[in-house]
Amino acid sequence: MSKTYYFSQKDLKLLNSNKAIKLLLQQGDNINPEKVLRYVKYEKMLEELQVELIKMQQWVIKHNKRVCLLFEGRDAAGKGGAIRRVTHHINPRNYRVVALPKPTMEEKGQWYFQRYINKLPNPGEIVLFDRSWYNRAVVEPVNGFCTEEEYERFMSEVNDFENMITNSGIILMKFYFSISKDEQADRFADIASNPLKRWKMSPVDAKAQELWDVYTGYKERMFAHTNTEKNPWTILRANRKTTARVAVIKHILKRIPYKEGEE
Repeated sequence: MSKTYYFSQKDLKLLNSNKAIKLLLQQGDNINPEKVLRYVKYEKMLEELQVELIKMQQWVIKHNKRVCLLFEGRDAAGKGGAIRRVTHHINPRNYRVVALPKPTMEEKGQWYFQRYINKLPNPGEIVLFDRSWYNRAVVEPVNGFCTEEEYERFMSEVNDFENMITNSGIILMKFYFSISKDEQADRFADIASNPLKRWKMSPVDAKAQELWDVYTGYKERMFAHTNTEKNPWTILRANRKTTARVAVIKHILKRIPYKEGEE
């Protein structure tokens, strides 16, 4: 039995757009106009928000502001996809995405925060960290990549480090993308079955489900200790990627006073 759909005139107009028609045709025999409508609405909202991001970046450049955005979360939580939506239309000369590799032997001998200090934003620049110094709070201890002493030293220093950053005038925002265990498993399965995505899987990813509860314990301690009044965490429900992407952009635009009269 076929399903009856009820759409407003506004919705019908969106469904008659070239993008919606193309998506409907791609569905073949399993046509779901409600799903297509949701996606078209998301694309429309995303485009409107990306226009505002351009205005925000121009304000950052004009006033020599420094913006530092941290994207944290479990493996396959959608951090990279969200970063791509944030940066898609802004001027590439005035932003950097930082995703640091495994530290070198020289870096291992340095103060832990040193390699991150070198990547902080310059005047008129936005820096987006795809994982940050918070590797030491969760990923490293979960996987045995640091000692207990190194972990405890980090936890005792991180709030003072972030206070120094913000006291210098840097606008710091910390985002955590939260997904369920089942959703992570589904995303890993999708990555493993797609030859264009398999490169994303790492030995750490392979153990993520097994170490889920250990990760949770360190994550909760991280929030309890570092969710400060001055530098709080913004936790985003990320089981639906589109919702998380819209939410993170809205938070950025709300936090940065880029509109006229809000300097």
